[in-house]
Amino acid sequence: MVKKKTEYYVNNKEFLEAITIYRNSVIAARESDATRPRVPNYIGDCFLKIATHLSYKPNFVNYMFREDMICDGIENCLQYIDNFDPEKSKNPFAYFTQIIYYAFLRRIQKEKKQLEIKNKILERSGYDEVMHTDTFEGTMTGMNPSQSDMGSIKENIETKMNR
Repeated sequence: MVKKKTEYYVNNKEFLEAITIYRNSVIAARESDATRPRVPNYIGDCFLKIATHLSYKPNFVNYMFREDMICDGIENCLQYIDNFDPEKSKNPFAYFTQIIYYAFLRRIQKEKKQLEIKNKILERSGYDEVMHTDTFEGTMTGMNPSQSDMGSIKENIETKMNR
């Protein structure tokens, strides 16, 4: 019985070879004072695949800002690509997966902080009194609430903020 070889979305050997070639070209450019070479499309594709697949893990999949997390992960990989040393490690997949993982965690923290700030602003502006219509007993027929109430809502928020 012959075992079927599992096809991974990023081939670690090819990825290591591409990173090594790119790293050597960066070193050669640095020594000859030439312009820094672009990151090859293959390496960029690998970063994208790693980030995308990591974003499907249960601890990341339900965030609304998943695309931002993926972009942050790729950006960090590009930022730290020179730190990967093929002589110390033969596993670039694990190295860049860790970079992307921590980029995801930083994005989640940043978004939580923004949400807290947004909630505090809403709290301080007195949104309870603006948003609730529990005491209204009339009908809204013939009115365009999006235009007619905007002036009073704006005045109410400004009054609360001035206090």
